[in-house]
Amino acid sequence: MVRRDPGGRLFQLSRRTPAGKSDVPPTGSAVRSAKLAALPVAYAGRRVAGAGRRAIGRSAAEVDRDIRERTAQHVFAVLGEMKGCVAKLGQMLAIYEFALPADVAGPYREALARLQDSAPSMLPATVHAVLADQMGPRWRSMFLDFDDRRPAAASVGQVHRAIWHDGRAVAVKVMYPGARQAIGNDLTALRRMAPLFNALLPGADSRAVIERLCAYISEELDYELEAAHQSRFAEAYADDPDFVVPRVIAQYPDILVTEWLDGTSLSRLIARGTPFERDRVGLLILRFLFSGPTRAGLLYGDPHPGNFRVMPDGRLGVVDFGACAPWPPGYLDMVKDFAPAMLRCAPDELEAAIRRNGYVAPGRPLDMDTVIARIAPLRDAVLAPTLELDSRWMRRQMAAVTDLSVTNVLRQLTMPSEHTTVARTAVAGLGVLGQLRAAIPLRREYERWFPEVVATLADVRPG
Repeated sequence: MVRRDPGGRLFQLSRRTPAGKSDVPPTGSAVRSAKLAALPVAYAGRRVAGAGRRAIGRSAAEVDRDIRERTAQHVFAVLGEMKGCVAKLGQMLAIYEFALPADVAGPYREALARLQDSAPSMLPATVHAVLADQMGPRWRSMFLDFDDRRPAAASVGQVHRAIWHDGRAVAVKVMYPGARQAIGNDLTALRRMAPLFNALLPGADSRAVIERLCAYISEELDYELEAAHQSRFAEAYADDPDFVVPRVIAQYPDILVTEWLDGTSLSRLIARGTPFERDRVGLLILRFLFSGPTRAGLLYGDPHPGNFRVMPDGRLGVVDFGACAPWPPGYLDMVKDFAPAMLRCAPDELEAAIRRNGYVAPGRPLDMDTVIARIAPLRDAVLAPTLELDSRWMRRQMAAVTDLSVTNVLRQLTMPSEHTTVARTAVAGLGVLGQLRAAIPLRREYERWFPEVVATLADVRPG
């Protein structure tokens, strides 16, 4: 139920759907922490119950499969219900589903796909209360029609289809009541986890990286900023033969109204698209990510399947511009400094570039032979005319990144905190392309959109 506090602000009381679940995310830090803490406890309980089932004759493989299915459903149901930062974590996990071993990934695929495309919805009364609070009691006069059914989920809100008063089909993004409080609590919990990140990546300045991530996530609560980002992209890509960015129609503190896009979801293409279709859309995603800084002055920061549509005319539709940013100061100068050393893979030259650009703590030793062994496959991928992002290649790269053994040289490295947003876009974009299993002309597109970097390699030969 929606009420106002003594200051007139809208807030949400407990309200349950018929299935017994709240139609808004839990906002109290204790509640959210308890929900997260319940996940490993429930998993341990399933393992104990599984041991009992094995004792009465069920096969180990059957029991383990059942445990994975139940765990997948539980994990992504909780992540979807909590929304905010935790739902964003779920979206990122969904991107990396393709990197799981084939015999493990199956039970997670359906749960992950559901999390990308939907989450527990606000009831119509809650949505109407937010609209009235933000747009005024006569909010319905702004629309010829407003569809309460089948809302699409966003990280901090949900999206409804409507007809604007001038007849245009529009998407109305409505922020969840309590979203700011919920995300504030999530960010507080995330900051407290800095020591855990130090254990995983001892070479990194975890607190600085986490603060940068917190600032990045907080921007998604700013619909005014998102409207400004989207307007820049819409203007830059207006009438483009490859892309469609919906224009902003109206913006209120907790509501964003934009043009509606009808198209095929990327999840459907991932599941049932032909190789030609997947390669073509993969190329368009790569081109959009590469061209954004040049054409719109911003890096598109949230490439996951839920934010792309394949339009009836074949163009790529792009939505959700809450997480965008310009290049960090000096970033391209850093890339130009790194590029010759990475191409040659000469140990002394590459180590000097790593240290010069702050990718290792001062005085920390580096095993350069192992660094080069990790970097060379990525360099070769960029140099190849076509990069085929099959599951085996992606799993090898992900295994190298996520290996927590003390011998993993990547644990010796760090990253300047201001580069976090670029890294997130790069890894998430690679994840989407991996899900598509696309063959992409990475080298050609890189040469097209980053000629100033390519110019530094004119006289350099691969090592």
